[in-house]
Amino acid sequence: MSAVFDVPEGGAWAVLGTVLVIFSILAVVSAGYGSSILPAGVTDLLVAKNLSEGGESEGKSTTVNDGSGLLATDFFLSARASTGTFGIAMSFFASGMGAWVVYGSTEMGALPQLSWLGILGYSIASSIPGVFVMWLGPLIKKMTEGERAFSTTDFCRVRYGRVMQLSCAAISVFYMWIYLVAEFTSISNVYALLVDRKTVDYDTYPATQVNVWYTSVVAISIGSATLLYTAVAGLPSSIVTDKFQGIMMAGLVLLLTIVVLAVKENRISSAEFALASNWTADGFYAMVTLIIAIICAELFNQATWQRVWAAKDNTAMRRGFGLGSALVFLLMMFFGIMGMIGYANDPESYDTAAKYAYLAFFDLLLPLNQGWHVMVLIFVTALAASSIDSLQNGITCMLSADFITFLASPSIIKWLNRGVLLAVNIAAIVKSGQRLNVLGLFLVADLVCATAVFPVFLGLIPTDGKFKFLSPTELGAFLGCIGGIATVLIIGCVYDYETYGTKPFEFFWLKVDEQCALCGTTKMWTFIITPIGSMLVTIIVTTADIMIRGEEKARKPLFTFAFDKKEGDEEVEEKASNDKIFEDDHSA
Repeated sequence: MSAVFDVPEGGAWAVLGTVLVIFSILAVVSAGYGSSILPAGVTDLLVAKNLSEGGESEGKSTTVNDGSGLLATDFFLSARASTGTFGIAMSFFASGMGAWVVYGSTEMGALPQLSWLGILGYSIASSIPGVFVMWLGPLIKKMTEGERAFSTTDFCRVRYGRVMQLSCAAISVFYMWIYLVAEFTSISNVYALLVDRKTVDYDTYPATQVNVWYTSVVAISIGSATLLYTAVAGLPSSIVTDKFQGIMMAGLVLLLTIVVLAVKENRISSAEFALASNWTADGFYAMVTLIIAIICAELFNQATWQRVWAAKDNTAMRRGFGLGSALVFLLMMFFGIMGMIGYANDPESYDTAAKYAYLAFFDLLLPLNQGWHVMVLIFVTALAASSIDSLQNGITCMLSADFITFLASPSIIKWLNRGVLLAVNIAAIVKSGQRLNVLGLFLVADLVCATAVFPVFLGLIPTDGKFKFLSPTELGAFLGCIGGIATVLIIGCVYDYETYGTKPFEFFWLKVDEQCALCGTTKMWTFIITPIGSMLVTIIVTTADIMIRGEEKARKPLFTFAFDKKEGDEEVEEKASNDKIFEDDHSA
């Protein structure tokens, strides 16, 4: 057995280039085929908004040359009403499972203090957002009916106003940017590991600084390729490539399972496995933390919400997300169990930090020959590309409804979106060069999202009826988000005033246990208290707002632009209509 991986650098570049070229060709070809004919769902919406010149288009397909070209722009951004159950399932599965999965759940399995409950927590947490979207998706689509919508930022615009729209957009961009940083970091680390380039311990080994350039080039390559084909082909192409990536991932996982377990160096006894498989209190704390954290974060992942509008209908959407969630759960369980097997193979090395828990899956791969190592590179590259292109599309969609409203030229809209996306990608690639811990990156983003999850989604509650006190005004929702941030700062000061009293925002990084990122109760209670704190502030401020300004005025947006269509009494009437939709949907 070799002590290190020995994939030639030239071979690694060949894998990276080949996989990216294949996906780019798939994307561009699918875009050329799919964009020439648009589904009726796209034209119906735009005709209703008086943005198409053409007469009777309802129920018919329409070419991209109809009207002003905004039909094609809408489809480019949303793939509206075009995707069936299998497409939604594969897209949710592939886009959510990036290169980070070879580290995350594996680390849970290779830490005996977390073990089974840590693995189950990560697996449930990663899959359950799809279940939430199955329920929330149809409600949000109905509340934005008659409006051009691509994401939950548009829901916030319709339900609340501009302040909450921009707040939701800022939180979503931050989360997806962190997700991009984690993806670029993960894929760069995998390539460096398999070609035997060190990417850590710069202070101890200054010579390894030269490897920063190598890993940065990997990140730049995959970021540029996905950026180019999403800029050309948009969301429809991402959904097409997701289908191939999802099938590829499932097949390679099956092959790797057979091969890894068949190698004699990886065989373990039942007693050895029992040493790695535990049910612990720390595992329970990690499970609770992960479930709350990931639900909060994924509800701000606009790449996921795009699939709600891309589905042909609510039935396809619900079934697709259900199937995709099941596949996500199984993949996360697979990597978690691989981590447990890795620990059981050599517990002493993991206990003494001679081996790192997050690399346990790769320790199992060492006995395999070079061909299998190349296969793993193909697998991980597909994982990374599927997540990165989905995140890139998710970022472009958030303010696109306003871009379309403000700008007459579809080409200007696309180039403006591309400019924003390019800036976000450059920032993510630069940040990934710092080689930050992937789990730590996700935790800080999760905590930011936890400050706003209730203020945003309590907006689905009707503004009349016995639960109307839970339905926020825009002022209540916005100050609820601020209250969530204040809650985190207060928790940090209570936890360790000496450290966080003068620099309270550093507590967002949750660096309370460097040895085990999810052990102990501090993170769990932080993720329990933070959303509750923001919810209480939202309810209290909403109640006071209505008492002071009156129901009618308090329910209006805090401010409107001159081009906003709904003002005054029309907004009140719209909210009443939305409330009726909510009640009818739930009574059904």
